[in-house]
Amino acid sequence: MHLNKLIVVVSFLFLLSCNNNIVQKKQASGKNLDTLLENYWQERMQLFPIEATGYGDNRYNDKMTITISEQFRDSLGKFYAKYLSEINEIDSTKLNKNDLISYRLFKYEMNASIEGLQFPSHYLPINQFWAFTLDLPQLGSGTGNQPFKTVEDYHNWLKRMSVFPQWVDTAIFNMRKGIAAGWVLPKSLVLKMLPQIKNVIVTNTNTSIFYGPIKLMPSTFSKEEKEKLNTAYCNAIDSIVNPSYTKLYQFLQNEYLPKARATSGLGDLPNGKEYYKYCIRLWTTTNLTPDSIFEIGKSEVARIEAEMNKVKEQVGYKGDLLSFFKYLDGNKKLCPFTTPQQIIDSFWGIKKQEEPLLIKLFNDTPKTKFTIRQTEAFRAASASAEYNQGSEDGSRPGIFYVPVLDAKKYSAIEMTTLFLHEAIPGHHYQVSLQQENKALPKFRRFLWYGAYGEGWAHYSETLGNDMGLYKDPYQYFGHLSDGILRAVRLVVDVSMHYKGMSREDAIKYMMAHELISEQDATAEIERYMAIPGQALCYKIGQMAISAERKKYEMQLGTKFNIASFHTEVLKDGCVPLNVLSEKMADWAKK
Repeated sequence: MHLNKLIVVVSFLFLLSCNNNIVQKKQASGKNLDTLLENYWQERMQLFPIEATGYGDNRYNDKMTITISEQFRDSLGKFYAKYLSEINEIDSTKLNKNDLISYRLFKYEMNASIEGLQFPSHYLPINQFWAFTLDLPQLGSGTGNQPFKTVEDYHNWLKRMSVFPQWVDTAIFNMRKGIAAGWVLPKSLVLKMLPQIKNVIVTNTNTSIFYGPIKLMPSTFSKEEKEKLNTAYCNAIDSIVNPSYTKLYQFLQNEYLPKARATSGLGDLPNGKEYYKYCIRLWTTTNLTPDSIFEIGKSEVARIEAEMNKVKEQVGYKGDLLSFFKYLDGNKKLCPFTTPQQIIDSFWGIKKQEEPLLIKLFNDTPKTKFTIRQTEAFRAASASAEYNQGSEDGSRPGIFYVPVLDAKKYSAIEMTTLFLHEAIPGHHYQVSLQQENKALPKFRRFLWYGAYGEGWAHYSETLGNDMGLYKDPYQYFGHLSDGILRAVRLVVDVSMHYKGMSREDAIKYMMAHELISEQDATAEIERYMAIPGQALCYKIGQMAISAERKKYEMQLGTKFNIASFHTEVLKDGCVPLNVLSEKMADWAKK
């Protein structure tokens, strides 16, 4: 009897000791959150070396991983699962507010990444809007993210390029599997890809975009180094670039195009509607259904159209809104440019105009430098205006790219709102302040959620009202035009990918509700076909941020400070919309 009691007591003490060890282990793990996040980031940079180059981490500038391969995707799934398991070991109750946000975002990222790998998106490895075949010429042009300052930099690029033929073989292999599985691109997108691929192929190496670094070689290089590099780059263009792009072009033209589909949306692919629902969650960071987003879009289209009609009446135009669109489209006074440089200079003028006005709206401004460039000719036809983030170390500025196909047809009506979105205070402020924030772990400094990032940029357009930049009714109409574009996106994106709307009907719907040419409407609709769900994040995010502002303007009254509000929105970087709402509530309490 006494022996049994002793056994019970010893067993109890042993279990108590084990439990204490588990608690201590969890607490210790909590203290090591920073280590976990740092390990993840360092491992991720090795897995995605081109991503590292984009962030200004130059340790892997000679590496290229084939991220579309089955083998890589398998290793990536294990990578995410490993870190999900490790983050689950951490006791979140012991974390401070900043660490708790990191903990929540990291778990969110791992779960979303694992879920995404369930769908065979690698069967669609390129499209006319986002494609490695478009990124590579930018990298190798001498003016992109890849540095070309030292002889080693030049050799790094040659090593990186040597992997490209294998990437092309993998892409073709995947697309053939996609044909067999019923996962193929719409025919209209393939037709847009063909000239993009063909334009990279040259007969004279000196005219190749990949010859750009040779033209820009530093004067500090010796004559012998310059000659060797010139020969090596000409050989790379002849033996790697031209054959690889030719091979891909011939495959797309002869084998893929005949198998491409006539339909427009994901819903026509096997399990495509489920994939689209995933895309919605990924891009909006919400659980909104396709139908609810569709209804939000219709409501916003009606609201903004009412505002447009007010402007039409203000300027004394007597016809209906659709005829007003055509009147504006043909108004030469609104297309005052004759050269691309005049357009670039006009954007610099907008920057100068807003600089003294931003002081009242922002307490914090980024240190990262900023510049404006015309989009490269090889990709301009299918490109939108865009922002390319600067490097973390400040050596590369944030770049606002402007595509100009015909300067004489470039309308000035939307330039102000476009600059506020893509440049300042839109993407340049948000992205730069985030990556400059040393209080955030690396993975958060470069984290991106479309609903937050594009939502902020679209919200930034509304700040033109605060700064008095829309006093000209035509500039305000341009602002409304950008707004209704984002509302139309909710309708047509869901309609094509979930409700069976055709490309042609989507183009007609867009042209019936906004100031846009058929050419531009076609490019927009085909963009949504190529990257499902991405078009939803602008309006969904903007409405969320605007609703937070309106809520606290009413709740706080005279205590509300717009600069303080913007600081709180931006200070933690990209977060899902539910996390944004929670942290704004904490801010308001203070």
